[in-house]
Amino acid sequence: MGLLVTFEGPEGGGKTTQSRWLHRRLVGYGYEAVLTREPGGTTLGEAVREWLLGLTNEALAPQAEALLHTAARAQHVACVIRPALDRGAIVVCDRFVDSTLAYQGGGRGLDEQMLRALQDFATQGVWPDLTILLDVPVEVGLARRRASGEPLTRLDRESVAFHERVRAWYRMAAAREPERWQVVDGQQPAEDVANEVWNAVVARLTQRHLVR
Repeated sequence: MGLLVTFEGPEGGGKTTQSRWLHRRLVGYGYEAVLTREPGGTTLGEAVREWLLGLTNEALAPQAEALLHTAARAQHVACVIRPALDRGAIVVCDRFVDSTLAYQGGGRGLDEQMLRALQDFATQGVWPDLTILLDVPVEVGLARRRASGEPLTRLDRESVAFHERVRAWYRMAAAREPERWQVVDGQQPAEDVANEVWNAVVARLTQRHLVR
């Protein structure tokens, strides 16, 4: 069985950059590593991503939002993540189940237990082995998003209060499940963040007797 490493955190924390760097480093050390993202990773997932992040869908109901994320995730697990894990690969995923719990649970106020049951159904038992929380203050993360030059998404336009609730959920989740979560200060220089991420991954690989 392989290893599933996920990146989570508020907007502007550097998840995409750090997941790419980690993937490159793993490949450089000779591991079979698969880089993917959510929503996305499959044809269905990428189509759903357009719906979920597009600015024309601001009135999307929270329940519909959660179900769309979860449907894309079910396809992602079945077609990409589980097959890779079954052949012993390391999967690096930019967002996964915890994003639904944080955004639709913490942010939107949907019942977390219901959302968890929905994720269990969608993933059929696939859950992260290690989750990296790239934590940044909300105002810092949103300022980074605005300065990046990338198109803003529907979530970028949400209120600061919404993003504060999302960040609070992440921090709470990491505190209650420290064996899975590794909290990294996303305000550090990117190279320092990358080294901290790498050390956390190596520690997990060592536990699994997979270190090279």
